[in-house]
This record gives sequence, structure tokens and C-alpha cells, in this order.
Amino acid sequence: MNKLRYLIVGSGWRSLFYLRIAKALPERFEVCAMLCRSKEKAENIRREHGVLTSISARDCMAMKPDFVVVAVSKPAIFSISRFWMEAGFPVLSETPPSLELSGLNELWRLRTENGYKIQVAEQYLNYPAIACCLGVAESGVLGEPAFLRLSLAHGYHGASLIRRFLKVWDEPVRICGKSYQVSIVETDSRWGAVTDGELVQKVLERFTFEFESGKTAFSDFCSVQYHSFLRSRHMNLQGPLGELDDFTVRFLDENRRPVTQELRIETGKQAGSIEAVYLGEKAVYRNPFPGSGLAEDETALAVLLDGMEEYIRNGTERYPLADALQDAYLAILMEDALKLPGTVVQSQPQLWNKEQA
Repeated sequence: MNKLRYLIVGSGWRSLFYLRIAKALPERFEVCAMLCRSKEKAENIRREHGVLTSISARDCMAMKPDFVVVAVSKPAIFSISRFWMEAGFPVLSETPPSLELSGLNELWRLRTENGYKIQVAEQYLNYPAIACCLGVAESGVLGEPAFLRLSLAHGYHGASLIRRFLKVWDEPVRICGKSYQVSIVETDSRWGAVTDGELVQKVLERFTFEFESGKTAFSDFCSVQYHSFLRSRHMNLQGPLGELDDFTVRFLDENRRPVTQELRIETGKQAGSIEAVYLGEKAVYRNPFPGSGLAEDETALAVLLDGMEEYIRNGTERYPLADALQDAYLAILMEDALKLPGTVVQSQPQLWNKEQA
């Protein structure tokens, strides 16, 4: 297996995940450089993280990375990704690949008509604590999944989980939604614990997804759930043969008798790392980078980075672009549904849907 060399475009919070992955797995990944917007930022990143930095796209192109990771602000992701694709480089972009439907359509055309290579780093499907649940769902122990209650992630992240857990792919869907103001004391953040006890206002968004097949998802999420000691995250998936309720699985054994089992997590040596997850004696998840000590977010992104080698070589996709575009499209519909509470928004066939491709 060859070492993958990549350029990171961006120097914000998300870009540092890709840097940490390369440091944890130096035999597999190498960061050529981080392309920053200013000399001051470049110098700070170089000094703090010990990585080569640059403010020149031309100089970075001369390094000939295998691919480019685009980890910039959401409004800029589409244009920056297009720039690097047009320069001849495969791209792994942060989510969402575009905030506009026109941009999603353009990305599909660039891939299908121009032959440009792009993948999207939607990491939630590869989180160990989520991937193990997907392993349970895909084992058939619950039967065909029919109902999902999700309070795990927002927007395109939530859409990707709904589509994958319910196996609805690009099936037509009706969405309605409503937002609510909530008060909560902030206790945690991206940068660590918050202890000043400030009461803040947040927005909770709630959606109903009704798919053409009759499968249904109820999704609600408040941004504070990503970093809070007062709010948790949950999931409940139901099929005719059983139920997955967070890490509790209820199902029928070979004699059709009801059984309740807890998913057993085998943690790594580093805090926040997961090596394997078992349902009874059966492993429903094994870390593809055992012993790396990577946290869940970095583990999930490393799976996508790792997949770039095969994608570049033969086009095999870990997270197909059509799925990325569909998830981003549903996120746009979710925003549309919030603008007129009580209104049902109906999805329409898109270029990347199977019947349209």
C-alpha cells in the first residue's frame, strides 16, 4: 500500500483533523503542505504544528500532491474545489460540496462530462460508534428498517445517516420541518469546557421525512448537542424483527424468542478511540486503523482519505459523489421546509439520481 501525499487547502479548525491523521499514521499519509490565506496564519500554523505552509497555490501545485483536501469555509468549498479540479488535481472536499443546487449540478457535470475527480468527506457514516450500528442494521437482525428517530447530527450529516440506515438511497421524499428557540447553559465547545455558566439561546430543528416506500424518519437536532455535558445524542432504528436503541439491540433469536443485548465497545489505549464493537460474540465493527489512537472523527475521515488511493486508480468510491450530492440536496430541502413551517417540500429527480444518470 503506497503512502498518500495530500495538500490541505485551509487552516481552520476542520483542516487540523487532516493534519492529525497524517501525524498518527505517517506510514500511510503525508501532508505536503497547508495552503493558508495569509503569511501570519501560515507562520502560526507552521510554528504550532510543525508542518510546511504556503500562501502560494502555484508553489503547492509544484509539490505534485496525489490529491487536494479542501477544508475551507462552507460558502467557499464549491469554488475552491472547482479551482483545484480544473488545475488537474483530484479533490476531497469537506461537506457540503455546495450550498446551492446549481453548484451540486455543476459538480456532477464536472465529474461526468469533464472527467474531473472529486469525493466528499462526509465522515459520520464512518464514525466507529455509528458504523457499528450500521453493521447491526445491515446484518438483517432487525429485518428491513422502516422507522428511524435521529438526534445525532444536523443537515447533510443527518440526511446521510437517514438515507443509509433506512436504505432509501435516492428515493423520492416529502419533508416538513419546524424550528424552536431553546435556552441552555453552555458547558463545552470545540476548544474545551466552558465554565462561565452563561445562558444562551440556541435553535432546535425538527423534521419529518416520508419516503415513497413508506419508510419514515423523525429527525431533531440542536447545534449545542455537538459539544455539551447537558445534552446527549440518540438514535432509534426499528424493523419488523427488532429495534436498535442507541447501543441496545432487541431482536429474535433462531428460535424466535426475544433477546436484548448491549453493543460491547472495545476501547483503545487513547481516550476517545474505539478498536472494535461486538454484538454478543460477533464483531459488528473493527477499526481499520488498529492501534492508531485516533478519535472517532479522525478515524472516520481517515477512512475517506484512505479510499482516495483506489478512487484515483480505478474510480471506486467509498462515499459515492451521487450520495454526497443527494445528501446536500436534502439539506437544502430541509432549509426550505423551515422557511414555511407546516409546508411539505417534495424532492424532485436530479442529474445524479440513478434513473437520470
